[in-house]
Amino acid sequence: MAEFPAVAFSDRSHWGRIQVSGADRLRFLHNQSTNAFEQLSPGTGCETVFVSSTARTVDLASAYVDDESVLLLVSPGMAAELISWMDRYIFFADQVTLEDRSETTFAITLLGPEVDRLLDQLGLPKPDMAPCSHTRGRLSIANATVQIARDTGLTTSGYTLIGTKESGAQPWLVQWLGDQGVPCLSSQQWEVLRIQQGRPMPGQELTDQDNPLEAGLWHAISFEKGCYIGQETIARLNTYQGVKKQLWGLKLGTPTTDVSLTLEGKPVGKITSMVADDSGIWGLGYLRTKAGGAGLTVTVGETTADVVDLPFTSRGYLDGTA
Repeated sequence: MAEFPAVAFSDRSHWGRIQVSGADRLRFLHNQSTNAFEQLSPGTGCETVFVSSTARTVDLASAYVDDESVLLLVSPGMAAELISWMDRYIFFADQVTLEDRSETTFAITLLGPEVDRLLDQLGLPKPDMAPCSHTRGRLSIANATVQIARDTGLTTSGYTLIGTKESGAQPWLVQWLGDQGVPCLSSQQWEVLRIQQGRPMPGQELTDQDNPLEAGLWHAISFEKGCYIGQETIARLNTYQGVKKQLWGLKLGTPTTDVSLTLEGKPVGKITSMVADDSGIWGLGYLRTKAGGAGLTVTVGETTADVVDLPFTSRGYLDGTA
């Protein structure tokens, strides 16, 4: 894999941001997604998966809980769809308000092993160590307050800064990062990181053919909380160890347009994403659980692919952690 710089940034303002307000906001999100919200307090957060009634994946979101609202950071192009989807489950007595903040806010992610020095230079406090914990601070380079979340959307350490576009802080921050020699990740570089780490995305690894256990999102699921949309299916798959396929990384030998994975001439899965960089050709794909996993070599068209583990994924009972 390509060597990652000491620090870099990515402008993720094209990702969606949904503000969930109202007295019933935590209960509502607790009942509409896979993770436990009712136990969360201001300054904490979690990753959670929105799923259909049959536990098919819709999107993976990061949630940041504040005193009076919860901010959801969702995948690009998914804010309107998720608001429409959640709105169907808001009933007359529910005190819940959904607001699309995608166009009025920005999100810039700082990531890399030396990222803490950037926060120090910007005069920003660091949130608690727990994933998705967050706090607020004022940028030293602009008269603006931003939310600082311990979350990059990847396994690479770092923070995501979220603020209002009205404050004018976004261009100041981007300019300052450039002046400091901090490289901006291109969409291609982000995609390489995403695929190498195994972060699933809607329309690729998160579809109406996949469930969050197959996608390796066990860490975003609470198996202790009560009923929620899709809970019955997820609980049954876990209890009876019924996960039929799993998401794996693929290191391909040569470029290919084929997406079918075969083993000894038999179909065992398919590629969902593929990207190339200086270190080779990388892919994500679903592989039948019975076929095997990391260490396996499968055939893809006229080439082969080595199956590799993914740092973003968690596999519950499949790797002995549940």
